[in-house]
Amino acid sequence: MSLDEGTILLHNPACSKSRAALLMLEERGGDFTVREYLLDPLSREELDVLQGFLGLSPLDWTRTGEAEWGETGLGLGAAAEDVLDAIARAPRLLQRPILIRGGSARVGRPPERLLELLEE
Repeated sequence: MSLDEGTILLHNPACSKSRAALLMLEERGGDFTVREYLLDPLSREELDVLQGFLGLSPLDWTRTGEAEWGETGLGLGAAAEDVLDAIARAPRLLQRPILIRGGSARVGRPPERLLELLEE
């Protein structure tokens, strides 16, 4: 599946914010696909596309508090390419949830931010 096909929720069922986003989207009744990115990680190329959709520095959507971040040896001044490489190797570093739709994406922190994308 390509990131520019339909509406996709990048979801981690262990995350309360991600579960809340999924419930909110289900209640809204729209057509979307759920991608559990820990089971089906984004490729490095998909992460490049996602960066363009988000329009943010990768550090803005990286979970730098995770143990995996410390293992990368990267700091908060790391180059975007290095951060994307780290997320590709350790998908747990990807912030969640993220909703992708029509060449745009939003990080659901809080989950209600995802509605902005549906209203565009």
